[in-house]
This record gives sequence, C-alpha cells and structure tokens, in this order.
Amino acid sequence: MPDSVVPPEVTEDVRALIADAGITENVDLIARILVTGVGLGLDEASRLDLKITTAALSEMRAAFEHFAPYAGVPKVTIFGSARTRPDDPVYRAAADVAEALAESGWLVVTGAGPGIMQAAAEGAGSHRSLGVSIRLPFEERPNTVIAENARNVAMKYFFTRKLMLVKESHGFVCVPGGFGTLDELFELLTLQQTGKAEPTPIVLLDKPGGSFWQGLQRFVDEELAGSGLISPGDFDRLLLTDSVEAAAQEITGFWRNYDSLRWVGDRLVLRLKAEPTDAEVEALNERFGTLLASGTIERTAPLRQEADDDARVHLPRLVMRFDHFKVGSLYLLIRALNDLPSAPKGPARAA
Repeated sequence: MPDSVVPPEVTEDVRALIADAGITENVDLIARILVTGVGLGLDEASRLDLKITTAALSEMRAAFEHFAPYAGVPKVTIFGSARTRPDDPVYRAAADVAEALAESGWLVVTGAGPGIMQAAAEGAGSHRSLGVSIRLPFEERPNTVIAENARNVAMKYFFTRKLMLVKESHGFVCVPGGFGTLDELFELLTLQQTGKAEPTPIVLLDKPGGSFWQGLQRFVDEELAGSGLISPGDFDRLLLTDSVEAAAQEITGFWRNYDSLRWVGDRLVLRLKAEPTDAEVEALNERFGTLLASGTIERTAPLRQEADDDARVHLPRLVMRFDHFKVGSLYLLIRALNDLPSAPKGPARAA
C-alpha cells in the first residue's frame, strides 16, 4: 500500500498520545514524526527499511542529547586520518590547533577514534573535547582522551555521524587523510556551495612544508574548474596553510564581526556585532551589488518576522535580496564584513 494516507482519526489519536505524555513544545513536529512512522507501516515498508529508520532516529536522538548541554559553546570539528601515528608532524599540527582553539573557548569535536582524532582530543584536553564515534569491527571504542569523561556518542551509520560532526560546528579543520577525510571535506564544500549550510570557515592544515593539500588544489584547478565542473573561485573559500596559528585565526576571525544569518522570505538578513557606517554600506554595495537579485544592501531595524520570534534582535543587521543562484559566494561578503574598519578588533567566538 505505497504512499498511503494516514487516516485523520489516527492523527488525532497521535496528538492525544502526545498530550498524555505531557509534551507541550513543538507538538506539530512530534506529531509528524509519529505519523510518519504509522505511514511506513501503512506503506508496508520492508523490515530492513524500518530497521534503518529506527536506528537512524534513535542515533539522532542520542546525539542531540549528547550535544544539548553545550548549545551555547562554539565548536570546531577536526577531520583527519585514523592511521596517522603520534610521531608524524601532522599529528602534532592537529594537536596544536586543537589546543589553540580550546584555549580560545572552543570545544573540539572529532570522530573519537585513533590517529588525528586522538591528536585533536589530546590537544584540546578531555574537558574541551566531544566525540561522535562510529561502530566498526576494528574501531570498537573511543580513544582514551574522549573515554576519560565519557563524552562520546556512538553511531552505527556514517550518514548520521556525519550529520552530527557538521551540524553543531562553527568551523572545520581538515588535516591530511584518506577516503573518509576527503568525503567529509567534499561534503562540507557541497553544503557551502549549494547554500544548504550556513557559511563557516574551513581550513586545510598540513605539516610544515607539506604538499598534501596543494596536490588537491592542483586537481581542483586543473580538472574540476578546468573542465567547467565547478566555478573557478569555488575552492577560494578554503584556507590552505601549514601554520597552526593561521589556522586558528581563520576559524576565530570568521566570527569577528559576522554573527549569523536568516532568510525572511526572499530577503537575507546578516546580523553583525558592530554597526557599519553609511560609507561602509555604500562600499559594500559597490563591491557586491552583482550578488544581489535586486535592490541594495541596507541597514535596517529588525524585520517584523524577526521581532516576533528571533532572539538576536538586539544586533545591527544588513538586509538584502541576495541572488539564490550566487549563495555559494556569500562567504566573500562575510569576509568583507569582518574586514570593515567598524568591525571589532581581534578574533571572536561564534554565536
């Protein structure tokens, strides 16, 4: 019975069940989750499909609960190979950048395994580390640093694990790795390029004098951009560096003035930490007017929809009709906002 409609009386029973459970927040969404489960039964979904659905939902619930106590703390995810040995300079680079960011008030999120994941956890320390591990035959337990305070959630599926490694973080550092690291990097790039995720800083960090990421850039420039498969500037959103200091500054500096964004209909609202001057707004329009669908970049008070349900109404903001087809270039505007003379000096924490 594919695409079966759940009878209205069943939906009413579901809402009654929710009320009996004492749930009062987001009742509509909870009801949709439960009704979707009923719909799977009506669709006669296979047992395998139901097991996948059940496991994924259970894992997401556990992960959301795992991250909930740290909702107000900025997080950076560090990706890299599980095979990297402690005597490898890349291992030291991962530990050092994690330490630098932890000292700036950030939590370091990793896949909780060995190699680079352990290096990052060691650098940040057990009290500044969170793990999202994968259950594999050869990687049964989280590394000793993560396990010390039991700050880990174990996942069966890579796709639910990847969701949590990306969803909560305000910055990403990738150090040389294999298929898994490259998969995670290209997932980030796809989300940024298509506008499915908000702009965040991404750093490709190598050992001093290393050429790993330069090799990738050559492939991107010569094969992907050279063949017209991506736009020429798509890789410019990344910082390639062998400097731990530059990597940490790229993560924190991205949030120096830029705070957050929100779409209200076809208008994009960028919230800032400092009010830009008239001259700065005029210069932004001259530089980035081609990224707009129509109109200009304007300073405004909070829009009505924001005033109704937005906790960040106290911040200055810029509003514009940004061209949705150019959303992959939004990071350029954000970088310009961070470089404004009116922007706060020095690095800042993400919102």
